[in-house]
Amino acid sequence: MKIKTSEFVISNTELKKCPKPDKPEYAFIGRSNVGKSSLINMLTGRKQLAKISGKPGKTRLINHFIINEQWFLVDLPGYGYAKVSKQERNIWKGFIKDYILKRENLMNLFVLIDSRHKPQKNDLEFMQHLGENSVPFVIIFTKVDKLTKKQLKENIAHYTSELLKTWEEIPKYFISSAVDKSGQKEILDFISETNMLFQK
Repeated sequence: MKIKTSEFVISNTELKKCPKPDKPEYAFIGRSNVGKSSLINMLTGRKQLAKISGKPGKTRLINHFIINEQWFLVDLPGYGYAKVSKQERNIWKGFIKDYILKRENLMNLFVLIDSRHKPQKNDLEFMQHLGENSVPFVIIFTKVDKLTKKQLKENIAHYTSELLKTWEEIPKYFISSAVDKSGQKEILDFISETNMLFQK
C-alpha cells in the first residue's frame, strides 16, 4: 500500500463523537515515549501528522486521521509514566477503555513496545486485558535501529518467553524504526490485507 493522502479529522474524548464507523480503523497505543508519533509520521510519510514531543503524555485525546480516503488511523494517548495528575490518568483510562472495547469498526490495535527494554509489567497487563476481551491486536517493537541484531533478537526472545507464560501462542508482531523506515511496508501491507475483511 502507498499512502497518497492523510488528513486530520477530529480529536475528542468521547466514543459517540468519533467519525461514523463506515470505514476500517486502526489504532496505535503504547507506553509514554515509545515513539508512537514518530512511527505514525513514518508510516504516512508526513513529518508533522502526529505531534512529536520529548515530554511523555503529549497525546491526551483520541485523534482520528483519514488515510487515502479509505481507512482511519487513530492516535491514542499513551499509558505509563506520563507526568499528568492521577485524575487525568483515570479519565484517559475511562475513554480509552470505552473506545477500545466498543468501537465497532476497529480492525486492529497496534500495541507499541520499545524494543530496547525488557518486558514491562504494564505492557504485559495491557495485552493480557486485550486478550481477555477478544480485542484484535498486533505488537510493534519500536526503535530497533538503537539495537544490534543480536540485542534485538535477545529482547524479543525475553518478550516471547514472558508472553508464553499466559498465551498459547505469540501475538503477531512487527519490528520498526522511524529512523530507517524498517517495518513500514510490512505494517502497511498488513493494514491493506485487513481492510479487505471489513464489512459495512
